Formats: sequence, C-alpha cells, structure tokens
Amino acid sequence: MNLVQVSFIAIGVVGVLGVLGMVAIVSGRTPRSFNWRKNVDKKALKVDKSKTSFLAPEEPESVEEVNITEDVDEGTDAESTEETDGSIKIEEKVIYEEISEEEAGITRRQFLTKALRISFGAFAGIQVISWLGFMWPKVSGGFGSKIDAGKVEDLKKQITQGDGSVIPAFIPEARAYVLPFDSSEVGASQFSDGSTIADGLVAIYQRCVHLGCRVPWCNSSQGFECPCHGSKYNMVGEYYAGPAPRNLDRFVVSVNTAGKFIIDTGTIIESPRAGGLSVKYPQGLSCIALTTTDE
Repeated sequence: MNLVQVSFIAIGVVGVLGVLGMVAIVSGRTPRSFNWRKNVDKKALKVDKSKTSFLAPEEPESVEEVNITEDVDEGTDAESTEETDGSIKIEEKVIYEEISEEEAGITRRQFLTKALRISFGAFAGIQVISWLGFMWPKVSGGFGSKIDAGKVEDLKKQITQGDGSVIPAFIPEARAYVLPFDSSEVGASQFSDGSTIADGLVAIYQRCVHLGCRVPWCNSSQGFECPCHGSKYNMVGEYYAGPAPRNLDRFVVSVNTAGKFIIDTGTIIESPRAGGLSVKYPQGLSCIALTTTDE
C-alpha cells in the first residue's frame, strides 16, 4: 500500500468521523432525567401554568364548559342550551383543519436533518467516485492503456547517436524508455521470443523493481543506475548488481499498420535475473557508486 492509497483511506476515515459527529450533535436530545422546572424561576412557573414539557409540541387546551347567565347574541359559532334553573350553558366545538407543509413551514430540526442528509450523500458520492477512479486505470488514454510512442523510424533515429552510443527515448505518457534490441546483434536473451520486442525496439518501465524509485539512464556506462540503493541494469534492463530482485519490468509492444510503435502499459512483464547479460555492461564509467552488495 503506497502513500497515495493511505492518504485516500485517511481522508475517508476523517470524513466519516466528522459526519458521525454532526449526526450526534444534531440528533442529541435532552436526557429524560433532566428536570427543567428546577432551573426556572417559581414566579415564571406560577404565571405559566402549562404542565407539558417545553420540548413537546403545544396541545390545544381542553374545552371547558362555561355557565353564564347572560344572553348570547345570535350568529355565534357556539351552541347554547337552556337549563331548568334558567341559566344558559354554552358548548364550544373545536374544529381542526389539516394544513400543507408550505403553510406549516419547516422547523430548525427538520432543516438541519435535511441539510445533514444532503451533505452526507454528497460526501459519500464524491468518495465513491474518487475511489473508483483511483482503483480502476484509465482505459481511454494515459497510463494503463495503449500509448502511441511515434513512428518506429523516427524513434530509431532519435535513439542511435552518431558515435554508435545509445540514448533512450523517454515516453512520459507510458512512463517507459524505448531502446533498441536487435536479436541478430545481441547474444542469447530470455526476451528473444517474447512479446516485449517489436521491430527491434523494447519499452522498459522506468520504475526500479527494488523499492519503486525512478531509474535514470547513465550515458557513460550505457545502462540504468538507480540512485536510491545502487541497483544497476544494462541497456535492455537486465540485472547487473545491487539489491534489485529481478530485471527491470517491460511492457508488451507492437507496431501497427501505420508503422507506429504501440506500448501497452496495461500489460507489464516481469522477468527473473538473467543468467548472463545479452548486452555488455558497463561500457564506461558508472554514474553512481555501488553502495549496496548483492544478496
């Protein structure tokens, strides 16, 4: 697991913990054992004779029967009945009508709940998209797909120098070095019959097989030398010295009908240390000192 994966996991964990904390704060309620009346002034309690909790919704007061001896004007909503003793009893009827949510409005708790749900949904969606994009390689372009490195003729002219030395063509999109590999000129090689050679060219992955450092090209020694721990490879990526466990990795390559060199970065070929080098190394002074010994 590399640093990028650890960072994604850490961000996800922090985000989930933050959402859980918001849920706990918003949905928190007053404990049942809490007696709010003890903290209210007695005079206020005397004025407010409500027996219900201030956290509970207000309920309509019960209808009380009122006995009066006064006359009631006609046209009122109350119903009156005359008692035997001459008094008038008035009974009021309470009629409840349902109202829409727009008329009722929205409470603070409802607003916070909806906002929290929307925020959590957006956060979860972003995380899912990020993880899928990170775990799945691109299939329409970039590393993980087939990269057009250019025409074979142009690459060979760029690689081979006038004095006979070689400088590899680096293809950033493929993270690969393109180098010549002529089976008729080099000795016996474990790559001769593989799919990693096309029209005398190979594509070598830039990553060192020891701990993943980028391996630069050393022009004087005509090979690859890792500055991190001293692993060394010859021109075609075969292991020479250092702590690396195997040869440099290669990509499957091909040449299309237009004569272009195609690097399939979705297919990486690993190979063990070669029994013998098919290309001489070093051919000159080394760019780095060998600081580690072969195990």
